[in-house]
Amino acid sequence: MTDQARESRTAVVIPAAGRGVRLGPGAPKALRALNGTPILVHAVRAMAASRAVSLVVVVAPADGAAEVENLLGAHTLPDRTDYVVVPGGDTRQESVHLGLKALPDDVTTVLVHDAARPLVPAEVVDTVVEAVRGGAVAVVPALPLADTVKEVEPAERPGDPEQVVATPVRARLRAVQTPQGFDRDTLVNAHATIALAGEGATDDAGMVEKLGAPVVVVPGHEEAFKVTRPLDLVLAEAVLARRRANDGF
Repeated sequence: MTDQARESRTAVVIPAAGRGVRLGPGAPKALRALNGTPILVHAVRAMAASRAVSLVVVVAPADGAAEVENLLGAHTLPDRTDYVVVPGGDTRQESVHLGLKALPDDVTTVLVHDAARPLVPAEVVDTVVEAVRGGAVAVVPALPLADTVKEVEPAERPGDPEQVVATPVRARLRAVQTPQGFDRDTLVNAHATIALAGEGATDDAGMVEKLGAPVVVVPGHEEAFKVTRPLDLVLAEAVLARRRANDGF
């Protein structure tokens, strides 16, 4: 490997230790089947589809790392991309931190990707990587909002009316997706500085913001949606069907 290639080596950390409560009981969300293949495998393939990515670190449930490793080994992944499975923590933040600790020293650009976003196009991954390599320390793909958003005073009981307190300017709002991209040192510093509390941070870019470091937005993609509820699975199946039809198989 040349010095230039070593300096720009990129890895992806995929925290996949969550249970996926909103999809109902059963296997963890990342292990649910989408078109017969686990969502996690689709997510790993989506990251590996970018030629910029040389390593994918999957952070599995602490008691299921061997199962996830066997699962990935049973499915075809691009030969040019290595992958490793490590046990995760109790929160997403802990799991990402453990994934960062598993990275080789020569990785300087790190992407953090939701396992529940299985259909991210390769061009989104490439755009994020290029922005980090271009000098940004934190990059998030995002889309403009189609709906007007209201800020409310949360009700004490679910389902009760909630008082509107503000209407943010929609043109200034973005719906953030993943993979989020980072200069490795910046992200490691954020995880070392921002204390683990409660459920931990659910957005790594938000941790970098707390350090006072700049975060920039690049265009996301409508197919990079998160599979959270049963209806999302239906939409994801439709996207895969359209891709199969367009690709001629």
